[in-house]
Parts: sequence; C-alpha cells; structure tokens
Amino acid sequence: MNIKSTVATLSVLSALSFGAFAADSINAEQAQSRQSLGTVSIGSVTASPMDMNAQLSKKAEEQGASAYRIIEARSGDQWHATAELYK
Repeated sequence: MNIKSTVATLSVLSALSFGAFAADSINAEQAQSRQSLGTVSIGSVTASPMDMNAQLSKKAEEQGASAYRIIEARSGDQWHATAELYK
C-alpha cells in the first residue's frame, strides 16, 4: 500500500514540475521588455484553442524561449497560429 501512494505522489509531482518549465503566453506590453528569438507557426485540422496554446508552448520551449506571444491566429477548415518567441 505504501508503494502505491509513493508512486502516485511522485506522478503528481512529476506532472507539476513539467508544467512549471513550460513557456508562458505573454501580451504585447510584457513582450516589450524581452528579447525576441524569432517566430514559430503551428497548424492543425482538429485542434482546440487550448491544444494550440499547448503546442505553441512546447515549440517555444524546444527553441529555448521562456515566453511566447501569439501574433496571428486563424480558424476555419484548419487552425493556424504564429507566435513570436522571447527569452
């Protein structure tokens, strides 16, 4: 029984620590004091807005950014978003 609770606790802590390192979405005002690292774009047929934010955060983190700002978003037959990345 003790092993099960330990594994469950470690799983929760692992999920929380992973989320702590994700890139943050920021607004234009917050971006003014940061250094730009470039842009990334994503697109999908079946993604929701929350999925798109998660994908942008992941791509930003992979590029070494700590934050991103969505500069373009479209929906229709497909979702598409472009974000500027920041240190």
